[in-house]
Parts: sequence; structure tokens; C-alpha cells
Amino acid sequence: MEALPDIFPFQNRYEELTAEMGDPAFFNNPRHAADVGREHQRLAELLESHERYRKLQINIDEAVTLSKDAQTDAELQELAAEELPEMLEELAGLEASILGAMIPADPTDSRDTVVEIRAGTGGDEASLFAGELYRVYAKYSERMGWRIQPMSSSPTERGGMKEVIFLITGTDVYRQLKYESGVHRVQRVPVTEANSRIHTSTITVAVLPEAEEVDIEIDPQDLDISVCRASGPGGQGVNTTDSAVQIIYKPTGLIVVCSDERSQNKNRARAMTVLRSRLLQQKQDEEKAKYASERRDQIGSGDRSERIRTYNFPQNRLTDHRIGLTLQSLPLVMEGEIDDVITALQRADHAQKLAALSEKQF
Repeated sequence: MEALPDIFPFQNRYEELTAEMGDPAFFNNPRHAADVGREHQRLAELLESHERYRKLQINIDEAVTLSKDAQTDAELQELAAEELPEMLEELAGLEASILGAMIPADPTDSRDTVVEIRAGTGGDEASLFAGELYRVYAKYSERMGWRIQPMSSSPTERGGMKEVIFLITGTDVYRQLKYESGVHRVQRVPVTEANSRIHTSTITVAVLPEAEEVDIEIDPQDLDISVCRASGPGGQGVNTTDSAVQIIYKPTGLIVVCSDERSQNKNRARAMTVLRSRLLQQKQDEEKAKYASERRDQIGSGDRSERIRTYNFPQNRLTDHRIGLTLQSLPLVMEGEIDDVITALQRADHAQKLAALSEKQF
């Protein structure tokens, strides 16, 4: 069984979860219970596959012995030799499946997700593209059966967005969108350009798994909360009451503003959601940084200083620079059809983790 890492850590984890699920208080926290249930099921399938692998390997060893044993009946030798290729093919498939199942699951994959889009360099053109990318994610979410809840936005007079923050709820939202974090670059001729010159603009995208109170403990004394009147472009969308909420997290100076709801309480609750999610992301980034010198992972790093993708409108081309992916279907992408991009990134991440797992010695 040299081809596979040791199964015993996974067996031990399965037994730990089995014991936890037997606790009468297990279902007091439904979300945690659901997470544990999914992990328990995944491990059960892994252990079952591993047992099939073990038995199949024994059968292969026996078939090899029979096919080479001169004292074995010739017909039995021939039958053993004929069965070997099929068994070896099945073994290879099981090995790939087991290695994939051994990749540690991201505990935040099933979380709802806060997405923040901000215009970068490029003035009005950057703001316009920020609004268009928001539309891309909105249309993709609609296709996936997810729900978008606006949290805060700063529209411009030209119809763009200086900033837009929204919550996406649904199944495996973070798992699908976590690779979108980073700098997105757009190259095209702006509508305001009279000489048909191509301009380059950038926006930043942050994809944050929604944090639970158990993930991040916040001391109320560390918060400076204030309310103000929301504002909009050209007098549009201005609230008539002081309902916008600003929260400053004093230990780091982190500022969160939510203003899309007319209810002060709703804006405050959503601002706290964003704050917890940002603090969780910071915590996760700090953990990743500990291993950055050992292994650079360009996918899913969430480093917003990286240019991850270019949208070239004159050439109808999208390029994801992390994996060298190029698609000549930019109009479809801008209509929310980003499945090919997400799938390619997931496969690249999966292959990288499989390679790391194969090198790891238990």
C-alpha cells in the first residue's frame, strides 16, 4: 500500500466524529452538526474506498502470482493474465479517488459569502466595470439558485460603482467563488474616449466566507459605532433618516459602513456581518502566511495585490494569469457564464493539492 498515505489518521478522525455525533447535545448547534455530518459522510466513503483498494490490491497480487507460476494450470494462468489489466485500471481509479478524498476539506466552503468590489485605477471606467462585474456575479448567482442581499454601495453619476458590498446565500457559495479574490484588469475603449484609444483600468474583488460568532470573538469595547445619513448620486436614493451605520474596529482601525437598508438595526447587523467576515479573512491570511515561504499558492490566496485576471474587450478575450487560462468568449462571461473559469481554477487547485499530498509522508 505504498502508493497511498497512511489511512489511520482518517480512521481516527472518523471515530472521533462518530463519538461526537452520539452526544445528546450534538444537534444544539445545527450548523456545526451539518458540517460534522458532511465530514463524517466524506470520511465514511473514503474508508470504504480504501478497503476496496486494499482487497483489490490483494487480488492483483494473487493474479500476478498465478499468471507467472509455472505449476499453475495453463487455463487458470491465462484467465489471471486477462483479468490483470482491468483490475489495474480499477486500482488506478480508486487511488485517484482516495487521494482526492484525503485532501483536507475547507471548512468554509459551505459558508455564505460576503463579496466586496471596489473601483481601482481608471476613474469612471473602473467604476463602470465594477458595476458590470457586480452584474456578472448577480447573474451567475441567479443561475446557481443563490440569493444576493445588498449591504452597501456607492454608485456614480455615470451608472458605475465606486464600491459595492453584498452577501450571497446558498449552497457552497464560497467553494465556487473563493478564487475570485484579487485584482481584475479591464482593457477596452471607454464610452467617453473620442479617439478610440484602449484604456486599462483595475478593480479589486474580495470574497470573504461569512463568519460566525464562534469564529471571531469581538469585544464590544473595541467598537466605535456611529450613524449618519446615507447618500446617493445626484440626490438619488438618499434615505430620509439617519440609518447608515459606520463601525470602526479600534484595534486595527478597520472601518465598515452599511447603508442600503432604511432600518438602522438592519444596517448595523449587516455591518457586523461584514466586520466578522473581514476579521476571519485576516485570521486565515495570517495562518496562510506562516506557510508562504514553504509553498507559494497562487490560487485562492486572496491576495488583492495580485493581478489575477484580464478582460480584453477588443480581442474578446479573458485571461486568468494564475493558471494561464485563456477564453475567447468574453461576452458570455459578462453575462454571468463563468463556469469554465471556476472549473479550471478548481481543477488546478485540486491537482496542486494532490501533488502536495502525494509528496507528504505520514
